[in-house]
This record gives sequence, C-alpha cells and structure tokens, in this order.
Amino acid sequence: MKSIYVGNLSFDTTPEQLRELFSAHGEVRSVKLVNDRYTGKPRGFAFVEMDDEEAESAISATDGIEFEGRHLKVNLAKPRGVWRMRRPRH
Repeated sequence: MKSIYVGNLSFDTTPEQLRELFSAHGEVRSVKLVNDRYTGKPRGFAFVEMDDEEAESAISATDGIEFEGRHLKVNLAKPRGVWRMRRPRH
C-alpha cells in the first residue's frame, strides 16, 4: 500500500470528493484531510492510501489537473520523519 500526497487543495474540498476523484483509478483505502492542530482549519493538503500499482496510476493521472478551481500537486508521500529533518535557518 502507498500513501499519496495531494497538495494545493481548495479549503472547501471534502474527503468524499477526493475519494471519488481517486477511486476512478482503483480502490481507495483511506483519505485524510489535514487540519491545523490549533485552529482546526484545513491546511490545503491530504493523504490518500491506495494499493501500489493503483497509486502509481492515480499519481500520473491526477498530478497537475484542475480540481475545485486549483491545480493539484500529487506525488508519492514522503515518510513522516523526512519533513522534520530540515536544515535549520541561520
């Protein structure tokens, strides 16, 4: 199973809309819209889990398309720890 990063989402996008979009390319195991932990407002990105081959197909088919008035940025999600290993600013 692979996790797909979906960025540049409209703040009005729902999990059901993402499930419908990605289910055209295979079975969607889960959809998680990410909200700000302090305000609870959407952050404009989500993670979609699909089987390996279906995920690759979905990434190719949806990266750069217009959805809800925005051009999606879709790629394979990086492991969680990778985002926290940024170099400090000086």
